[in-house]
Amino acid sequence: MRVSLKWLKELVDIPVPLEELIDRLDMTGTKVETVHVLGERLDGVLIGQVLTKDKHPHADKLSYCTVDIGADEPLKIVCGATNFKAGDKVPVATVGTILTGGVTIKRAKLRGLESQGMMCSARELGVGGDASGLLILPEDAPVGVPFSEWAGLGDTVLELEITPNRPDCLSMVGVAREAGAVFRTAVRTPEWVLTESGSPVGEAVDVQIEDASLCPRYTARVIRGVTIGPSPDWLAERIVASGARPINNVVDVTNYVMFELGQPLHAFDLATIGTAQGRASIAVRTAKPGERLVTLDGQDRELSAETLVIADPCGPVALAGVMGGAATEVSGRTVDILLEAASFDRVSVSRTSRRLGLISEAALRFERGVDPELARRASDRAAALIAEVAGGRVAPGIVDVYPLPAKPIELTLRVDRMNALLGTTLVEEEVRQILSSLGIDVAGEGSVLTCVVPTFRPDLAREIDLYEEVVRIWGMERVASTLPGGRARVGRLTKEQRVHARIGEALRAAGLNEHIGLAFISLTDLERIGWTFGPGEGPVELLNPMSEEQSHLRTTVLPGLLRAVSHNQRHDVPDVHLYEMGTVFKTAEGRKLPRERGVVGGVLAGSWNRPGWNDPAPALDFFDGKGVLETLFDEIDVTNWKMRAAEHPWLQKGRSADVIVAGDVVGWLGEVAPPVLEAYDVSGAVTVFELDVKPLVKAVATDVRYREVPRFPAVKVDVALVVDDSVTAERVGQAIRSAGGPLLESVRLFDVYRDPEGATVRRVREGAKSLAFSLTYRAADRTLTDDEVRSIHERVVRKVCAAVGAEVRS
Repeated sequence: MRVSLKWLKELVDIPVPLEELIDRLDMTGTKVETVHVLGERLDGVLIGQVLTKDKHPHADKLSYCTVDIGADEPLKIVCGATNFKAGDKVPVATVGTILTGGVTIKRAKLRGLESQGMMCSARELGVGGDASGLLILPEDAPVGVPFSEWAGLGDTVLELEITPNRPDCLSMVGVAREAGAVFRTAVRTPEWVLTESGSPVGEAVDVQIEDASLCPRYTARVIRGVTIGPSPDWLAERIVASGARPINNVVDVTNYVMFELGQPLHAFDLATIGTAQGRASIAVRTAKPGERLVTLDGQDRELSAETLVIADPCGPVALAGVMGGAATEVSGRTVDILLEAASFDRVSVSRTSRRLGLISEAALRFERGVDPELARRASDRAAALIAEVAGGRVAPGIVDVYPLPAKPIELTLRVDRMNALLGTTLVEEEVRQILSSLGIDVAGEGSVLTCVVPTFRPDLAREIDLYEEVVRIWGMERVASTLPGGRARVGRLTKEQRVHARIGEALRAAGLNEHIGLAFISLTDLERIGWTFGPGEGPVELLNPMSEEQSHLRTTVLPGLLRAVSHNQRHDVPDVHLYEMGTVFKTAEGRKLPRERGVVGGVLAGSWNRPGWNDPAPALDFFDGKGVLETLFDEIDVTNWKMRAAEHPWLQKGRSADVIVAGDVVGWLGEVAPPVLEAYDVSGAVTVFELDVKPLVKAVATDVRYREVPRFPAVKVDVALVVDDSVTAERVGQAIRSAGGPLLESVRLFDVYRDPEGATVRRVREGAKSLAFSLTYRAADRTLTDDEVRSIHERVVRKVCAAVGAEVRS
């Protein structure tokens, strides 16, 4: 929102310097992002006098002039305008000046003659809408004086960051109200006299609203006999200061009132609106299948069934709240105007604006929420101004279809409770004065006040909201800093918070770095990885996505991690070890809100160490990922877990598994399938995992168990068992532990061997593999003898071979 300081001071007195004004606005929540000083860009524009005007020898429509700008020598300028003569005084842009629109004046040759500057029109200087000829200045204009200094064009424009919950501040009157409340000065609201004549508007226009939830109010006025032309200088100057460009007097008035009051308006050429029963017929409805509209920017647009349009009997004539149609625009041939001031559903306008890529000042305001009560006032203001600057006659009355009237809400404010909550000592009269200055009607006596919130403040819905209004105007910086009171309580982390912290510590200790990615993905991401949903489930679509690539909330952290690997590889960082803890989302049948799950995911690419000149580092694979999970579960004290071979579309077959904790599947681990790697432009093997955090928290042992440090030595015995390929190492390990009894301390798989394909000498039989385990035996009360260990070990091997069909490899 651009705020002209000159315009603002006409509405409210600002008793402080600019710097203090900026500080006070920042402190009240209206941040000043940028300060623009208008007129600076016109520093190179001087007042000049035309000394001679001769016909260009090589062009019929150009003239060759000498112009005095107060320098030692007059400038020679080639000009295409025809509305001036020798002796006229005009603004002259010298070489190097940057005009409105970014046009830089350069020394150039035009049809063989050198031009040393440019004589300017009002539109080229941004001080008016007339571009038909040069801006002719009064005879007493001083030659050589900067044009902006002589014309008094200096203005300071504040560019404000308006939060989405404050649509009332998207207007000059709204900002003036804020400033008036801050500085305790009265606001001078715009006043006008509306004169009506001719036949009533009801005889000329009929309005129908199809769905009141999409259009709570629609008003229409008729102004007859207008003359379309450039706007007067004061109007064009205000339009330029607000960040728009002057178009013509009628359109500029609609923009002016939007900037002034915050109500977008639209002017139609009444003669182009289709009629029914002798009246121009306006219908506010959604688009029908196959309907199209050529908008004011010349684009032929296909309309979806949910697009809200303004239509006549022949079809759509405008996109409601976004942009008008080219067929009904105000042009030089326009005589009669149909003036629209309406209120449209914010979500509908937002979807139309983003779907069609049309971001306008009007759409911005409707997306934030426009007060329906403002439509009548804005229509009257615009009609009076159009009659003033375009010479029209305003038809008596107004067509006002208002099926869903907005009603102010009533809130109670308890001054004593507010002071107790905020730590302030405000008295009732001061609270009453602050709220009244913000447009809130206050009644009641004593410490309990009844407040009627105006409809232009939709953000005030609770008593606590009124507290915030009072303290931000009174001054948050004046609230004393205190420590919160405690009742002999000591704060501590919950179990969930402690486990979350331990998960991060464990993964960092395992060599992974934390990755913080966006919570947004696209449907393309889900298609790339082949993600599937259960019955009644689906992705969560955003209403106002930043882009198509961020159109949905993520259902998995996998796409973000793969993008991180791709980004690092493109920047010559092949070794990527990352983890991410975050939330994933999905819709569920019968639920209004999406389901949310906390997950931890990880990705391993490249190797753990950089290779030496003669020692290539081994690439990370499934077993490195399994090792990370073993470290994780060991560190957070989860003991009842295992892995089971499983298939997932985004993982390679035979190199993927489900992770099971306490009998439930809590996640998966595996190497990414080649098609998925190709889709994300990732090279080499990549291992990924993703686990639900909630079941991990539940599975963490609540009691800390301590074990005495062993006093007697252990005995390690290795055994290699040949089993069928279908027998998993996990099954063999379980059989060993089951047979080992209390003296078997640990079992570790340290080798898997299969004969190479096509081997002439076989070390294991065909269709089999060799699993080598290291078994550790220890007694807590004595040193085991060789005979004891040999006996126990032989019994273990015998039982395992019988249980899994194994044979000892010789």
